[in-house]
This record gives sequence, C-alpha cells and structure tokens, in this order.
Amino acid sequence: MEHVLPTPAAPPRVVVLTGDVQPREMAEAERLGRVRYVHEPQLADALPDADVFFMWDFLSDAVAGSWPSAGGPSWVHIASAGVDRLAFPALAESDVVVTNSRGVFDEPIAEYVLGLVLAFAKDFGTTVRLQGERRWRHRETERITGARALVVGTGPIGRAIARRLSAAGPAVWGAGRAARDGDPDFGVVKSVAALGEALAEADYVVLAAPLTAQTRGMIDAAALDRMRPSARLINVGRGGLVAEPDLVKALSAGRIAGAALDVFEDEPLPPSSPLWDMPNVIVSPHMSGDVVGWRDELVHLFTENLGRYVSGRPLRNVVDKRLGYVGSDAGQNQRG
Repeated sequence: MEHVLPTPAAPPRVVVLTGDVQPREMAEAERLGRVRYVHEPQLADALPDADVFFMWDFLSDAVAGSWPSAGGPSWVHIASAGVDRLAFPALAESDVVVTNSRGVFDEPIAEYVLGLVLAFAKDFGTTVRLQGERRWRHRETERITGARALVVGTGPIGRAIARRLSAAGPAVWGAGRAARDGDPDFGVVKSVAALGEALAEADYVVLAAPLTAQTRGMIDAAALDRMRPSARLINVGRGGLVAEPDLVKALSAGRIAGAALDVFEDEPLPPSSPLWDMPNVIVSPHMSGDVVGWRDELVHLFTENLGRYVSGRPLRNVVDKRLGYVGSDAGQNQRG
C-alpha cells in the first residue's frame, strides 16, 4: 500500500516520543527535519505543532490522551509492527497516515519460535533445572520432524516462522482472514473463522496475529479445549490474543502440555501471576524480536521514510487503519 503526502515547504517538525532508551543514529533524521524529543508529560504540548510524530516508545499508552483536538501531525510512524496503541477514534477516523516498522522483526522472531519449539521437544527446561540440582536423570525427548504446527497470522512474521519451522521438520499450515490452498509459505491456510478445527490438529500453535477487535481473546477456554492435551501454545503476537485466566486454568488442569509466552495483557507480567511458577511455561519479557542492533534498524527505517516524505515519494508500510495492519493478507501480523 503506497501513500504520498504533500511535500513540506520547509523542514518538517518531527516529534519523537522517547521512553527509557533514547534512539541513536538520528543524525540523518535531524538533517531532514527539525526534531524534538519529548517524554510522555510533554507530548500533549508538542503534538499540535508537529508535522510528523515518531512513536519510538511503542509501548506508551499516552498518545490517545495527548492527541490534539486541532492541528497535529499528518503522518505517524511507530517503532513496532503492531499499531493497536494507535487505534483510538481520533486517529483512526482521521486522514492522518500511519506507518509501522514491518520487516524489522520477521527473521529474529522466526528464529526465536524455532528455539521455543526445540526447547519444548527436547525438554531443555527440565535439563537446566536438573543441572542446577546436580541430578543425573536420563529421559527421552520428542522429535520435531513430523510434528504439526499451526501459525495464526499470515503476515511477514507468520510467513518467516512458517519457513523456519518447515525447514526444521514440522509440517506447517496457517490461519488467516481468507482460507486458501497453494500458499507459497503455508501450503494450506485455514480461515480464522474455522480456527477451532485447525487447533485440534496442531502439536504447536503459534500466535503471530495482530491485536484487533476480531482477534482479541481468540484463544479462550473454548479454543483451549479444542487443542490436543499434548499441544503447546506459543504467543509472540500480543498478550490480548489470549484470555490469560483461561490459559492458566487449562495449564493447571493439564488440558494442554505447555505454553511459551513472550507477550502479556499486562506488561511487565506482575510478580503475582501464577504463570511465573508453572513448570510447563516459558515466560520471556517481550524480547523475541529484539536482537543486537534492532533499535538502530528501527531508526534507519523511520529515517528512510522521512526522506521519502521530504522528497514527495510514497511512504513504506502504510497501515490500513480499518484493519489494523499494513493492507493485504501479507500484512496480517505485528510485533513490538
């Protein structure tokens, strides 16, 4: 999806919402525009005069409450693939163009998912625990060749996951908006509307879908009941895809064999969460796509788009705000 904004007559005013970590490698962006770095308390004051808003702190919940009633940026770029924190009415119903950071996280997340599948199959968690206890206990483990993996979300991240898993041995298929055969990465894609049937066939269920009104809570008690008792759930999408209390109950009752969760409804995951102590659960702090140099890649992508904006060329990664992701089925995924 391409979109050309009017070429600015002067260097654009760029507001960057920073968090605990300041973006580096911003020299080129500062050459192209007049850049102002702000934290959440200054955001409401800065946005009305901005031409461009770079949401570097992609986990912030302050944007909706700080959005101006008049004026403001014509283009918003977020340093993540997921745009659910920008899905508030004042922005969603406006003419403001939203772009995301699609493409930065695909391969790192795919590698992470493969690692989790291997960790479950080879029981690495138990091995590490036994080593810590200095206990020698021989065990048998599982093969991943011949296992069946369902990837929910057929966008770039889901496709990278499918390719990586397929190369390692599991049979992979997908679930997306539209059912189809002959997909180059998944072979068969089931409709999300028929998700229950697909869940019943999978040894590994990998969630890489965007968080929208349609996908929120899609893995609930009914969905978990459809999964095999030996199946594992892996979530690298958004925490809101899973009804967390239902998952805790299913894991406690042994209705599924395990879960690896990189994202949660509330982040950081509260210390009181029972997920921390479950031996069949892997908890990671929203890091599956965060490899050495990832922040610089995010800045480079924004800077490239800023150069396109200044020169009147089409922007990359324009989000269809009705759908919540970059338009077309290939954009049905998110991260960050």
